[in-house]
Amino acid sequence: MANILRRAGVDFPEPFRRFLEGDLDSWLRVEEYREAGTLVVKAEVPGIDPDKDVDITLTGNQLQISVRHEERSEHRGKEGYRSEFRYGTFARTVSLPAPVNEDDVRASYTDGILEVRIPLPEEPEAGGRKIHVSRGAGTASGAAPGSAV
Repeated sequence: MANILRRAGVDFPEPFRRFLEGDLDSWLRVEEYREAGTLVVKAEVPGIDPDKDVDITLTGNQLQISVRHEERSEHRGKEGYRSEFRYGTFARTVSLPAPVNEDDVRASYTDGILEVRIPLPEEPEAGGRKIHVSRGAGTASGAAPGSAV
């Protein structure tokens, strides 16, 4: 399925693409919102060391967040051991509306929540510029009507 999507050149949202490719286990679930000209991306990733386990990269209009959560085996030998914790590497790519300066991107980790703040460039004014239409003898190409070009 992944090859079909790539060949078709169709740009599906990441959650849908991962679903079609059967890759939901390695998907980092995030919360996104805009706040005062800043895109805020949060991920719930308890039990990690942000200095060792988090990679955040910016390439063009793409913000890539990758988090490694390693399994600790301290409880494995205990009677009745069962775990539903998710371990491994989890990643997410967030599309940004425009390129941003990587020096302005800030990331923090507090109480198991990774937060990335990306200041967004100001959007141009909505609406377009009106183009004047002239009347009379001139044409758009500058040649007089009826003359040979």
